[in-house]
Amino acid sequence: MSSSESAGRSEPADVFMNLARIVYGGGEYDDIYREICNAAVEVIPGCDHACITTLRGGGDLMTEAASDQVAAAVDDLERQTGEGPCLDAILEERFQHDPDIAEDSAWPALSKLVVEQTPVRGMIGYRLFIGDRKAGSLNVFSDTANALTTEAADIGAIVASFASVALAGAAANDRADNLQRGLESNREIGKAIGLLMATHRVDEDQAFDVLRRASSEMNVKLAEVARRLVRDRDTRS
Repeated sequence: MSSSESAGRSEPADVFMNLARIVYGGGEYDDIYREICNAAVEVIPGCDHACITTLRGGGDLMTEAASDQVAAAVDDLERQTGEGPCLDAILEERFQHDPDIAEDSAWPALSKLVVEQTPVRGMIGYRLFIGDRKAGSLNVFSDTANALTTEAADIGAIVASFASVALAGAAANDRADNLQRGLESNREIGKAIGLLMATHRVDEDQAFDVLRRASSEMNVKLAEVARRLVRDRDTRS
């Protein structure tokens, strides 16, 4: 990397620290995906654009985030042609590197359209492990042929590994949040059952059945019915 290129890029440690703050600060997946794309452009030499693609259960590819319209356009072309670094990285579980797509590319249909419609000339795809949610890939694009060198590819692999760790952390936060919400809902339901038992002199099963019927008739979740019942009691008292 030239001195001018170095001056235009952030230190990897600073980029990764910012990503960690977003993850462990409870950031949403959209924010994390976007920050990973930004990190790729900031850290990987020769990288001009980046995006994250996921493979859904039905086999559909989806762009979760892109650094810009060029990255999004290339990802869309990958979906159209059914080939490219993102798909191969996900399916083959190793990174895919083509520094000059105009020369004997592994993805001829994709490369033809990319060269015709975008400035992109080099690509790398890295598989991402996104907890137990779905498979994904970090896709790196360069506007200069052969700018994505072997060294750049190795640095990209570090970014992808860090991204997988970040996404695993986000998944763990999600599970913890869901568990906490579940515990809170259970407490509300327990309070409501106790209130119904005391007020109407019914047993636990009968009180739960009252809540269940109210939930069905009102088309409202059981926990919300319980929460309203407890709140109304507290308001009256």
